[in-house]
Amino acid sequence: MSATMRMLCRLEEIPDGGAKGFSGPPGSYIGMFVVRRGEQVFAYVNSCPHVGVPLDPVPDRFLDRKGEMIVCSAHGARFRVEDGECISGPCMGDVLEPVDVEVVEGEVRAAF
Repeated sequence: MSATMRMLCRLEEIPDGGAKGFSGPPGSYIGMFVVRRGEQVFAYVNSCPHVGVPLDPVPDRFLDRKGEMIVCSAHGARFRVEDGECISGPCMGDVLEPVDVEVVEGEVRAAF
């Protein structure tokens, strides 16, 4: 991965099966979020491909009640965690913008 990775948090700070949002780089108004599945993490820009609004209605609430899908708070679009593809809603077939992310020695790091 890129040498410009920034440390977001420790892996244990994201509940297994949960998600956590982060602010963007200085000067940016769009943040990102990470979804944890065991030791694996998936990261996306916090912006719905339909109209560009943030996905979370309240901080860190990116997933449906079962914790299986990412959901847009504005339109109810549902996205797969593994690849960010919208499988239902107004942006069906579109994908969330991925962010390069890695876990190194228990630290979640992202190129963002």
